[in-house]
Amino acid sequence: MYSYAITYRVCYADTDKMGYVYYGNYARLYEIARVETLRSLGVSYKVLEDNGIGLPVFEHYSKFHAPGLYDDELTVICQVDQLPTAKIQFSYRIKNADGDLINEGKTTLVFMNMLQKKVVKAPEWIVNALRPYFNS
Repeated sequence: MYSYAITYRVCYADTDKMGYVYYGNYARLYEIARVETLRSLGVSYKVLEDNGIGLPVFEHYSKFHAPGLYDDELTVICQVDQLPTAKIQFSYRIKNADGDLINEGKTTLVFMNMLQKKVVKAPEWIVNALRPYFNS
């Protein structure tokens, strides 16, 4: 498995009328975390896209334990649990500054040839970037 963490400060635009992080913004936090997780491995979404490969979301799951609040500093831990095939799965844990788990989730994305609009195998260079974290 490979894990990477980012921090994010909740701003007013992230919150709803109750002052809680709006539930739809957790998907955005997941995206920020997975992009930075891949970047930490030397894998760039831009390079993927420049090579005609997209990563659309196929599945999304989110579970809320407690609200994120305005001005909270959140830690988003993103994990790749297995080597990618034609899909790549990420799991997320979001904690507040006290270390309390406030949200957890999962997303599955597929590698897609953007010209043909067909699912393809993960590029070998991405599999190779992750392989060292999965050898036992």
